[in-house]
Amino acid sequence: MSKWDRDYLDLCRRILSEGVEVENRTGINTVKVPSAHFHFDLSEEFPILTTKQLFIRQAVLEMLWIYQAQSNDVRWLQERDVKIWNEWEIDENGIWTADQMLLNNKTGKLEKTTVHKDFGKEFAHTIGTAYGYIVNKFQMTQNLINTIKTNPKDRRMVMTLWQNDYLDTAVLPSCVWSSEWDVTDGKLNCWVHQRSCDVPLGLPFNVTQYATLLCMLAQVTGLKPGTIDWSIKDAHIYVNQIDGIKEQIRRQDEQGDLPAPELWLNPEIDDFFEFDNSRDCKDVKLINYKHLGKIAFPIAQ
Repeated sequence: MSKWDRDYLDLCRRILSEGVEVENRTGINTVKVPSAHFHFDLSEEFPILTTKQLFIRQAVLEMLWIYQAQSNDVRWLQERDVKIWNEWEIDENGIWTADQMLLNNKTGKLEKTTVHKDFGKEFAHTIGTAYGYIVNKFQMTQNLINTIKTNPKDRRMVMTLWQNDYLDTAVLPSCVWSSEWDVTDGKLNCWVHQRSCDVPLGLPFNVTQYATLLCMLAQVTGLKPGTIDWSIKDAHIYVNQIDGIKEQIRRQDEQGDLPAPELWLNPEIDDFFEFDNSRDCKDVKLINYKHLGKIAFPIAQ
């Protein structure tokens, strides 16, 4: 059965039973715990939830947008029918608008405020200097692949999307902000750090994305997939997501989780930048993916 479903829902139960409700900039309170950790062995299981449906095509294309296309342009995703960054897209005039909760210095309370931020027209239709912008600027993917191939014992294989000089010009600074990589006994391993974690929406996507990324990088560097350790700071569920999480927990209690599927990657691909990033994402498939159906969770901006 799916170890990832069990570990994931254990975290959800922990948040609901032990978590503290807090305010935040979105105006929708969260119930949070301060930290969490997961360990995955990709030689034993590919982590994708079965107690709810996860859309592998969208997840992989967002990952390729960041690490392969190295783009911050939301239209790249929209052209492929991926809409998950639409709410953060800077408009054609270079303006990003959102309702956020900001501290009123006079009252000392958070108050709903409409924020208009001018990024400049050069950043129209993007998310500013975040994610793929940072990867491209520092050629992070290329450097990582080169190091894995030429110096696999290197202990400095780090990709960090958190760059202080570019935070002010990012619509949303990276939530999954760092990954550390190593090669041990012919296997590629990584440790992923997440500063803020929307557990119902973001975490299932992110885990599957990085598992796919690791498998792709292992294939093109002649290695086997190893382990992922995943550390979270501020693991939370928005209060308007609680009913959906309770439904997912009920599914497991009443029906059980299902066997994890296998990830298929086109074995002919030996260059990470050659994996198909068209709408069809032809070089990535799930074999025997069975799930218990969709659960819709609202996005907090």
